Amino acid sequence: MARLARLTLAEQPHHLIQRGNNRQPIFVDNEDRRRMLDLLGECAERFGVRLHAYVLMDNHFHLLATPSSADGLPQWMQAVGRGYVRYFNDRHQRTGTLWEGRYRSTVLQAERYLLPCMVYMDLNPVRAGLVAEARDYPWSSHAHYAGLRQDKGLTPHPLYWALGNTPFAREAAYAELVRGGISGADQSRLTDATLHGWAAGDSAFLESLQKTTVRRLHKGKPGRPVAPKKGG
Repeated sequence: MARLARLTLAEQPHHLIQRGNNRQPIFVDNEDRRRMLDLLGECAERFGVRLHAYVLMDNHFHLLATPSSADGLPQWMQAVGRGYVRYFNDRHQRTGTLWEGRYRSTVLQAERYLLPCMVYMDLNPVRAGLVAEARDYPWSSHAHYAGLRQDKGLTPHPLYWALGNTPFAREAAYAELVRGGISGADQSRLTDATLHGWAAGDSAFLESLQKTTVRRLHKGKPGRPVAPKKGG
């Protein structure tokens, strides 16, 4: 069965995951992580992508971003991926592939899943046992949104701005969201949607989105299609 074309839509937030081949480390040290962040910012500006959030783990990374055009996201990821592999192979004196195939992604219904997705990403290092709290991990966008540092490469989504009327109010509200965590159902929904390329949203959102693309947006029912009965 041919795999589905990747779903990328203009002016819709997307959650993306890129993994190392065979789950091998893609960041050896902090210099590697800084280079990845530089590439993400440089290429986002070039291809009209607004980067909202990120987390860099040892053997994979997550991004949350909105492209201004349907082509912007794949062009951005292609440029970042190629640039980083050239840098990584040169610096670490290696050859060959670094990535586990193409990146995985999903379109999110912003009102329902954007903030939960940011929380999900921020808590990745906690779930992995790397830190006790999201604020302790230096390689995610959490510190920016919690008011602990400034990340110039980030563009906050309007839903973040709506958390409060002042920077302090927004930062406190966001930190509280992360402390509250994410439900198991939302975590499973985001993971499954991203890994399989299905849009994440309610039925009304999917119905509206389907009018903009011929690409199927959600998993069909298992089994063969039922043929219509003949009359007579």
